[in-house]
Amino acid sequence: VQLQASGGGLVQSGGSLRLSCVASGDTFSSYVVGWFRQAPAKERTFVAAIRRSSGHTVVEDSVKGRFTISRDNGKNTVYLQMNSLKPEDTAVYYCAAGRGVILSSTRDSRAYSYWGQGTLVTVSS
Repeated sequence: VQLQASGGGLVQSGGSLRLSCVASGDTFSSYVVGWFRQAPAKERTFVAAIRRSSGHTVVEDSVKGRFTISRDNGKNTVYLQMNSLKPEDTAVYYCAAGRGVILSSTRDSRAYSYWGQGTLVTVSS
């Protein structure tokens, strides 16, 4: 199972970016795919997740209303649309996939078995 994250870059405050996470090596029909981020000198934190089968999403409160997670099962791809970006959104963003992740564990990075390489998002003020 491999995950490839892309779409990061440098953007001004208030701008937008769309991250993509392409999965290969499995059908992923029963997986949850999540996005996490890690700012410099900080711990990795949950951003959003989507259940591939149902499309049910969970979004962290700090980004709710600005970030949207979606999926295209035909392309084995999960997207993170980020709008109204703020300097505090600056981080390396990782996508991750987990099989059989229960709802109560969605925000827990330990529930995810597979991780992409990360893509850097830098928001300038």
